[in-house]
Amino acid sequence: MAQHPDEEHEVELTDAVAFALREGRMILPGIQALFGFQLIAAFNDRFHEVLGQPGEVLHLVALILVALSCALAMTPVAFHQRCTRISHKLLRVTERFVGAAMIPLLLAISIDVGLVAFAVTSSRGWSFGLGAATAVIFALLWVVYPVVANREAHA
Repeated sequence: MAQHPDEEHEVELTDAVAFALREGRMILPGIQALFGFQLIAAFNDRFHEVLGQPGEVLHLVALILVALSCALAMTPVAFHQRCTRISHKLLRVTERFVGAAMIPLLLAISIDVGLVAFAVTSSRGWSFGLGAATAVIFALLWVVYPVVANREAHA
């Protein structure tokens, strides 16, 4: 009998942990690329001219948030290297840290969108609006949707 695509089935613990660790490893290149671009931008002459002190401080905050996101996403790998066996605890740690890594990443991307919007438009209103819209869209997709979808799946 064929399974329905939405039907849940049991997954071996080792497979679940491997999948969760792969998820963390999949987001890392994007986080690291964003971190690299943020570092390069800070050493660009135009960076200081366009943003001024408040923008530079916001850029530093975004850089710190990306670094935090990277650390959170990499923690399960470090934890896994120290574990002597695959366990439900390893799965929970991996899921929590990878999920937590998305929050500072969401904030950093939103700040960066706002800063680029300011550099392009010279408008604080557009800058704030586009940064805030980015934060809302990412929060809906990365935080709210997974919670709602998970609740619906278990209802």
